Formats: sequence, C-alpha cells, structure tokens
Amino acid sequence: MELPRERDLVVIGAGMTGAACAWYAARAGLRVAVLDRGAVAGGTTGAGEGNLLVSDKEPGPELDLALLSTRLWREIAEDAEFGSQLEYEAKGGLVVAAKPEGLAALEALATEQRRSGVVAESVPENALSELEPQIARGLAGGVYYPQDAQVQPARAAALLIRDARRRGATLHTGTTVTALTRDASGAVTGVVTDRGTVRASWVLNAAGTWGGDVAQLAGAHLPVMPRRGFVLVTEPLPRLIRHKVYAADYVANVASGSAALQSSAVIEGTAAGPVLIGASRERVGFDRTFSLEVARLLARRAIELFPALAQVKAMRSYLGFRPYLPDHLPAIGPDPRAPGLLHACGHEGAGIGLAPATGHLITQILTGKSPDLDLTPFRPERFETGSPA
Repeated sequence: MELPRERDLVVIGAGMTGAACAWYAARAGLRVAVLDRGAVAGGTTGAGEGNLLVSDKEPGPELDLALLSTRLWREIAEDAEFGSQLEYEAKGGLVVAAKPEGLAALEALATEQRRSGVVAESVPENALSELEPQIARGLAGGVYYPQDAQVQPARAAALLIRDARRRGATLHTGTTVTALTRDASGAVTGVVTDRGTVRASWVLNAAGTWGGDVAQLAGAHLPVMPRRGFVLVTEPLPRLIRHKVYAADYVANVASGSAALQSSAVIEGTAAGPVLIGASRERVGFDRTFSLEVARLLARRAIELFPALAQVKAMRSYLGFRPYLPDHLPAIGPDPRAPGLLHACGHEGAGIGLAPATGHLITQILTGKSPDLDLTPFRPERFETGSPA
C-alpha cells in the first residue's frame, strides 16, 4: 500500500504494543498509519508466550498498569467482532515454592499485592494437586492468582491491526523509518522512510527492543537493551497443565538487573496442545545463537516441577529479545525533549500483558483527556542525567 502523505498519528512498530496503540487511536477517530520494517508481530511479540500477568509484579506503577490492562484484555476478549479468535484463556496462575522459607516470601508478596487489588489465594501443599494433578509432590505450597491469563500474541496483534484498518488505519510493513522530520523549534512533524515521507501531528515510538534507536533519531536518550530469552515447545498433548505454573524465584529473576543468565521454571499449556517451557533471561546483545545449555536447563527445571514431562518430546525452541530498561518500567507518554514524539516501549517481558493499558493511556493523551493512571513513573526522559524524580 502506498504511504499516506499525512496522518494524525504514525506508529513505528507493528508488535503487540504498536497494535494496541493503533487500535485504541483508530477507535477514537484518529487517522493512523502503522509502519514496521518487518512483518506484523515479527519481533519480540512473535517470540512471546502471551502472558497476561499480575502475579509476578510487586506493588507499584507496573502492577497498577497490569491491573488496568487485565480489565481491558477482558473487554477485548468480549469484543463481538474478533474476541473469540484471540485464543484468550482466563486460566489463572499458580506460583509455587519448594521450601517453607520460599513460601513465606511468596505469602508476604501476596499480602502486599492484595492491598493493591490483586486476588491472591493461598494454596497449602496438600491442595496443590487439586489445581494441578501432575505437579511434583513435596512442594511447600503456593499462591493462586485467578486474574492471570494468556493470549496468542501474534494472533492478537494481527487482529487488533486488522480491526484498526477497518476503522481507517493503514498498515505499511517492509517500511524502514530512517529519520524524523522536525520544525524550526525542534518539534517532531513526521517520519522519513525508505518509501517516502509521512507528515504527522504525533509520532509514536512502539519499536520494542529497538525503541532506543528510534528515540535517538530525535536526539533523545532512551537506554532500551535486549534481554534474550528461550522457550521450549513440546509436542501437542492432552491438557496436562491447567494453569500457568511457575516457581517463586521467577519473580526475583524478573526484577533482577543482572546481565548474567538466570532461569526458573515457567510452564503452561496452550489451547493448541503444546506445552510452553521457560524462562531464561540474559543480556548478550542481539546474539541469536542457540544455546543447548539453556535448553537443557529449562527442560530440567520443568521436569522437576512436572515429572510427567520427562516422557514428552520437545518439538522445537525459539528465542526472543525483551526490551529491557534499567528500572524495569516501560517508557510511556510524550517526550518533552522532542515535542510531537511519544514513546510506548521498554515493557521487557510484560509487553503483551501491558499493551492494552498502554494503548488506552496513549490515546487519552492524544485526545486531550486526563490519563487514568499517573504516568510520571514512566516518563521517557527519566534516564537523563539530572532529570527530576
């Protein structure tokens, strides 16, 4: 499709976050163009598990964002036009601890989360098998989070973009943004691509792991870094695992700033049958080399939690790069260093879950409404030296 000459909003990035932002903006009546140098969901989104979680978040801004997004995901899933096609599963999450001290820490976190509106139900050791009959015996206990859910991420992004196009948005894949146009005051006025220029009232950086590169086009510092993760995919199975199940140390791994390899058992079934096994985290740049060491580690951790998986074949593995920011919070909102530029990137491993809230809040800004959440913790300029807290 030929590039439009002018739009209200140009979205750079056709992953889950860009799709959600485009969808909410198009629903609000804005003229939207979505640009991506690859395909829809061709980056981090296509390598994601589709987790929609509140369970792994400590009280604070990200949890508030996740709770808003949880509500919005339910609304999207109920959409008469395409909700039934999302493979949305309100399956709930079960976090388990191997030892009493780990369970005590898990319970302490759950107590704090409940004060923020999270539903967290304590599960004693003798009741774990009622939720997950195949789970290993001898665990100390766990906490069940009924608000956790899952969606098929690539399908969800494609459906949102398709519906945005039905509302007048245009999609331009295979289109690389090479520069941002700016006026005499320094305000961003559009984008330059390898296929032409588009003028825009607003440009949104939803480029995920490459969000720092897009920010740099406007001379703005946004230290997004890739954090590599592997996922194992088993052969299709009858429903062996009913919920998203993960070990309590996963929460600590998510919050860690270490560049070294970290892994914990994260296991869930899918509507299509295969079981997804994660999770690993490491900062190795954009190195796409397959790691047999990590694959074996993930398999071993999974078998420890679900011994029946020892007899199951791994069909394939894949990897992706989570867009990591040093304080583990995404950048959401307008950039005062380059008026006309907004950011919606840096969600790390939570981008699928947080996308609807991000799109909703961005659209509130674009339409002059007061955002439902305080966006101060997510301000893009917070990494500049001397930026006020």
